[in-house]
Amino acid sequence: MRHLLILLALFFAGPAAAQATLGLGGNSDQPIQVDADQGIEWRRDQNVYVARGNAKASRGGVTVHGDTLTARYRAKGGDGGSEIYQLEAEGNVRIVSANETILAERAVYDADQSVLVMTGKNLKLTTRTDVITARDSLEYWEKRQLAVARGDAVATRDKRRVRADVLSAQLSEGANKELKLRRVDAFGNVDVRTDQEVAKGEKGVYMVDQGMATLIGGVRITRGQNQLNGEVAEVNLNTGVSRLLKGARALVVPNKEPQEPKKGTGG
Repeated sequence: MRHLLILLALFFAGPAAAQATLGLGGNSDQPIQVDADQGIEWRRDQNVYVARGNAKASRGGVTVHGDTLTARYRAKGGDGGSEIYQLEAEGNVRIVSANETILAERAVYDADQSVLVMTGKNLKLTTRTDVITARDSLEYWEKRQLAVARGDAVATRDKRRVRADVLSAQLSEGANKELKLRRVDAFGNVDVRTDQEVAKGEKGVYMVDQGMATLIGGVRITRGQNQLNGEVAEVNLNTGVSRLLKGARALVVPNKEPQEPKKGTGG
């Protein structure tokens, strides 16, 4: 995870070497390669660099793409060094590493807080095993290894899916440093689906590796015409088995067999 979603910290945080591209060398010996079809502008009086036109910044296996990249920096000391504290990518934003991809219309990275905030349509974070999407915003808090998706948020692994107004997802690194969802907390209009059932509640917790979701508050589990209501339920997305644990009520609709018409008695 340190290679993508700490992302612009990896790119731009820390003292910068004056000879590096855009003055953003960082502590690493690796240079930052910045390309832009329409050129790079340096506003010295504002401490801002702007790269326009299919702009791309690459370093250490991570690449940030956007129509425009804007870097804001602080001058440090008298040796010409600088420190980037914010980077904005706007228009067709794509952040790519070997194992993860982020898509957005706009992304802002705050290096001081180590927080990345993405907005716009079609927000998506994709890893080798998981996908998180959102309508309103998608945040990543690097120090806490926490992703927050807001507005019709969905977390998916294989065919298992959890949807809610807000998803707060804890991530961890796999053996090869790839991102993996570990736990997802869901808030508002929670919807969990298996091949046979739909389970809904006010909030929930999804333990991803175990495939187990716990729903709380106004729980409704629907299978065909049958419905179970309660306050707490467990849904096993691996097996498709659901259990109501508290306040269970059931509405079972019997199968109706067609009846033969009665024969007339004559007379």
